[in-house]
Amino acid sequence: MNDKQIVIYQLLPRLFGNKNTTNIPYGTIEQNGSGKFNDITDKALDGIKELHVNYVWYTGAIAHASLTDYSAYGIKVDDADVVKGRAGSPYAIRDYYDVNPDLAVDVKNRMKEFESLVKRTHAKNLKVIIDFVPNHVARSYHSYAKPKNVIDFGAKDDVTKGFST
Repeated sequence: MNDKQIVIYQLLPRLFGNKNTTNIPYGTIEQNGSGKFNDITDKALDGIKELHVNYVWYTGAIAHASLTDYSAYGIKVDDADVVKGRAGSPYAIRDYYDVNPDLAVDVKNRMKEFESLVKRTHAKNLKVIIDFVPNHVARSYHSYAKPKNVIDFGAKDDVTKGFST
């Protein structure tokens, strides 16, 4: 392989480490399970590296709309009428400053678990790509993790209008 060649491995953590095979349509996380950031182990990264990959593209890492109840952590449940399935689409971003709580073993420490994944990935001499689509937000967008003095997307929008100039 050419040292300058880019080889990207796209990985959806929600599926990658999930050993639950029930696959119930419209099932809950308790029924269908979810992979976790911690499932992407050194051994898993070694296997990816053996494919001559030099970038790992983590899809669905950013917090997105879902029907999983994390209200105990201050995260509201989204409206079922606008969420794709129960787990939601990784492109309906709920909070650009947070990571998907479904992917954490300990929801309170989800960002630390994600940061550890990035460190493990870099330790294997792999670069990280985060699937970031800036114009795809959930209808319920609200940041629970944004920096001080940052205003939420759409906070000043006139919601009485469908479009405005």
